[in-house]
Amino acid sequence: MNQASLHKLIAQKEKDAEKLFELRLATNLTLIQKQFFSLYPEEHHEKDFQKLLRLLPKLFTERPDHLKRQDLERINTANWYQSDKLMGMQLYVEHFNKDIKGLQEKIPYFKKLGINFLHLMPITTRPKGESDGGYAVNNYLEVDKKYGSKEDLLELTKAFRKNGIYLMLDFVVNHTSDEFSWAKKAKKGDKKYQGYYYTYEDFAIPAEFEKTLPEVFPETSPGNFTYIPEMDKWVMTVFNSYQWDLNYTNPEVFLEMLTNLVKLTDLGVDVVRFDALAFLWKKIGTISQNLPEAHNLISLFRLCLQAVAPGAILLAEAIVAPTDIVKYFGEEEKRGNECEVAYNASLMALLWNSIATKKTQLLYKSLMHVPPKPKDCTWINYIRCHDDIGLGYENHLIQELGWNPEMHRKFLLDYYCQRLDWSPATGLLFMYNPKTGDGRITGSAASLLGLEKAIKTKNEALLEESVKKIVLLHGITLAFGGIPLIYAGDEIGTLNDYSFQNDASKKGDSRWVNRPMQDWETITNLDKEDSPQSRIFHSLQRLIKIRKEDSVFADHNNLELYHTGNDHVFSFERTEDKKGLLVICNFDENPQVIDSAWIKKLGYFSKGEPLDLVSDEKMGLNSALLELMPYQMLWLMKS
Repeated sequence: MNQASLHKLIAQKEKDAEKLFELRLATNLTLIQKQFFSLYPEEHHEKDFQKLLRLLPKLFTERPDHLKRQDLERINTANWYQSDKLMGMQLYVEHFNKDIKGLQEKIPYFKKLGINFLHLMPITTRPKGESDGGYAVNNYLEVDKKYGSKEDLLELTKAFRKNGIYLMLDFVVNHTSDEFSWAKKAKKGDKKYQGYYYTYEDFAIPAEFEKTLPEVFPETSPGNFTYIPEMDKWVMTVFNSYQWDLNYTNPEVFLEMLTNLVKLTDLGVDVVRFDALAFLWKKIGTISQNLPEAHNLISLFRLCLQAVAPGAILLAEAIVAPTDIVKYFGEEEKRGNECEVAYNASLMALLWNSIATKKTQLLYKSLMHVPPKPKDCTWINYIRCHDDIGLGYENHLIQELGWNPEMHRKFLLDYYCQRLDWSPATGLLFMYNPKTGDGRITGSAASLLGLEKAIKTKNEALLEESVKKIVLLHGITLAFGGIPLIYAGDEIGTLNDYSFQNDASKKGDSRWVNRPMQDWETITNLDKEDSPQSRIFHSLQRLIKIRKEDSVFADHNNLELYHTGNDHVFSFERTEDKKGLLVICNFDENPQVIDSAWIKKLGYFSKGEPLDLVSDEKMGLNSALLELMPYQMLWLMKS
């Protein structure tokens, strides 16, 4: 092709891309307008809406051409984020391999394990000292020097695209740090930027908010407002005193943040993690979480992003009650029009409950109580992350089992936080509130599942049990439906890291116990020795490979729960046409049996003995009962 023909082809593609943008905008415009004016009444904000209509084409024009082409490819692929081929990992760049360039060097490791979806913890500039792990934002687009430069990030995203790896970065949408440019201007008395936050001249209005606002960090940051001497005003700080909540009742804030959001995707970010989105709208007399206005605002962000950068998607970081999580996919006319992906925090917390109780009743009851998600949305399934484990179970469901909710939560805290001598778990308590008895749990998966205690006490039986539990929980997330996400280090059974207690900026936050350095020495020896770490890695590596080889694992709302008649056993099925995958898990330290009649009715023995993908052996039946070994997981395949 000669130069003139090439230029002509490129020009035509650019015209086609622009036409498709105009079509997407026209398709979404009615909903965009409705959501905008639901938040910002038309009689006062018509000019602001016109600003938005001018902003969207500008943002599209500035989007890099190679990402515009990628957007079109993903539109044609349709719901790429529901694929069985996806396997995720969450990590701190500086803890994994120093910086962005160091991370790029480890692409072969990700490929070896089977990882092709990465969530990097915040890498943008933040205050020195306390920064809530980077969630106090000084800038949404500038890379902190300790990680490298923006050019390094662009090189990384280029390398990821070449290797088929998707990137997720955080968008701290609820608040900025007090060192953010807007906050600095507000401190100097700039009324415009004081209006970007919830600022008050006295404590009268804050006092009204405080009547119903809960405390997020009652130990380290009690209350929800901070007095700022420089401007002689109070500012809303729901999380920490150095994190100022953005005032989305001001449409200028939305327009500025939409620009930041699109510019973030322009760096090559595929999935944007909307941090703390449940808190986005504040209203006196409420807890200011999960409000209808927050959902309208998220939908507005999503509809605008869909028009400008349809290849990028949103993930809801909503660690809320199970029935509230589903709402972040969108309801009614917003159904499927908020976030495409959400954390399955309910499944995570319920799995930890089942490990402690060795029972599955609350797991079943809670999962069956959650409404079905839209068909075009999916979950991220995980067992651990950088954060704590909350005990956000619904009280009435606990009571229906004949348990006392307060006593049950106390038992879980005691079990995981070293308050029971017989418990194998070595976790730490986080943010315990003596006024309410509420608390949360921190610790690595391996330490919470007994590996740390087993190694310390040289208990071989406990060590075996711990390895089985680690594989069991990860195996459920791999098979459940959605994007499985491993927290870096869990693939090699990394234990708690207590070094944070020697760092003044970290010692007050026990979540740092589960933010260790990646152990590359152990990784180097994975293929050379039969250690617990090696067994965990190779077991997960194999399960990931199995998942990627069969489309029955793809998420098409093709999951059905089955009661087994044994409270220690959890079972569900994934189906695709005539194919089926039946997952059966024993949560008890003793062998358990279940009636096999219902399994036969599902057709798993109609063509002889089904294959168990986990053991790679045929599953035979010697009687009407199926026996499961302690913490055993079966993946029975029917074709």
